Amino acid sequence: MKSTSVHDIFIIFLFIFSQFVRGLEDCRSGMYPPKGPTFKGNVTWYTVNLDLPPSERWTQVIKDKNSELITMVQTIKDMAKGFFHGKLIDLVDEELPLIVDTLPHPFNEEMKGIAAVSGIPLGEITLFNIFYEVFTVCTSLVAEDFNGKIYHARNLDFGLFMGWDRQNKTWTLTEKLKPLVVNVNFQRNNKTVFKSTNFAGYVGMLTGIRPGELTLTMNERFNFDGGYVGILEWIFGQRDGMWMGFLTRKVLENATSYEDAKAQLSLTKLLAPAYFILGGNRTGQGCVITRTRINTLDIWELDKNLGRWYVLETNYDHWEKPMILDDRRTPAMKCMNQTTQANISLSSIYDVLSTKPVLNKLTTYTSLMEVSTGTLESYIRDCPNPCTPW
Repeated sequence: MKSTSVHDIFIIFLFIFSQFVRGLEDCRSGMYPPKGPTFKGNVTWYTVNLDLPPSERWTQVIKDKNSELITMVQTIKDMAKGFFHGKLIDLVDEELPLIVDTLPHPFNEEMKGIAAVSGIPLGEITLFNIFYEVFTVCTSLVAEDFNGKIYHARNLDFGLFMGWDRQNKTWTLTEKLKPLVVNVNFQRNNKTVFKSTNFAGYVGMLTGIRPGELTLTMNERFNFDGGYVGILEWIFGQRDGMWMGFLTRKVLENATSYEDAKAQLSLTKLLAPAYFILGGNRTGQGCVITRTRINTLDIWELDKNLGRWYVLETNYDHWEKPMILDDRRTPAMKCMNQTTQANISLSSIYDVLSTKPVLNKLTTYTSLMEVSTGTLESYIRDCPNPCTPW
C-alpha cells in the first residue's frame, strides 16, 4: 500500500477543482433497483440473538467474515504505525485491552467474544471499534411524502484520507471495508427488536430501524473538541460520556417512542460531537440533532407549515455553509427539490444518493429505510472514474 504523497494530494485537489469548473452532475434517475457500475452488490443478512450471552452473539458473523476482518484490522494497524513513531501500536497492544472492562455492558463482552472467535487480539478489536468514533463521513436524510409516510436514507462514506491508492484512484480503507458490510436482524424471543446495517466486528450502530417506530443514522460532526478528546478522557479515567455507536444501539434497542429516542439523543453526554438523524412513524416526525459532546445546539425538524418536507445532513451544521471542497449538501438538496414531495420514494431517494459527489470514492454503502413497513435495504456502492475522491 502506497502512502499519500504531496503529488497525490495536489492531484486530488486539482481533480476536485475541475469538478466545480465543469459544474455539478445532473441528478440521476432510473438507478433503482440498483444496477450498473455504481452497484457492487447486495448485503447479506444475519440474525443476532439478544437472548444469548453477549460473548456468543456475533459468532456466526465473525466466522463468515473472519479473513476480511483480519485484513481490515491489519490495514488500520499499518496506517497507525505512522503515528507517534509507531508507539500507537504499543498502546493498542498493551493499553487498549485494559479499557475494555471499563466499557458498558454488553458491548465489552461482545468485543471479547469477537476477539476470541476471530483470533484477533482484543486491543486490535477495540481499535477497530474506536476507529468509527472519529472517521465516519456521511449523507443522511429524512423525508415525508404527501401521505405522511416517512423515508430515511443514507450514504455511509468512510476512510477519510486513509491510504489513497494512486493506481486505482480509490481509498484503500474504504475498499477493505466493503466486504465487512452486513445487515443484522437483532431478535429477542424470536422476534425482531431492531435491524441494522453494520460492519462485522463493530458492535455499535451507525444505521438502524426499529420497525414501526423509528429510524436512526449517525454522522460525524467535525469539531476541535472531537472524538479524540473524548476517547483520551475515557482512557485516563473520565467516563461520564457515552460512546456514540453504543448510544445509537441503546436507543434502537430500548427507546419506547420517537420522542423518547429524541430525548436520549439530545440529553446524553457524548465522547464525540455528532449529528443524529432520526425518523419516526407519524407525520412531522423527522429531525437532525446537532450535538456537541456536552449539549444539543439545535434540533432541525420536519415542518409542513414551513414547507420543510425533508431534512438533509452531511457533516456540517445546516445553518452554516459547507466547506467548498466537500459540498455534498448542495447537489443532494438540488436533487431532492427536483424530485418534489409528490414523487418521493425509496426509488427516488436512491437516485439522489447515486448522484456525484453525493456518491463518491469514500461511499461504502447506501441504506434505504421506511419505518411503517420496517423496510431496510442496503447496497454496496462503487463510484467509477471520473469520480470525486470525497
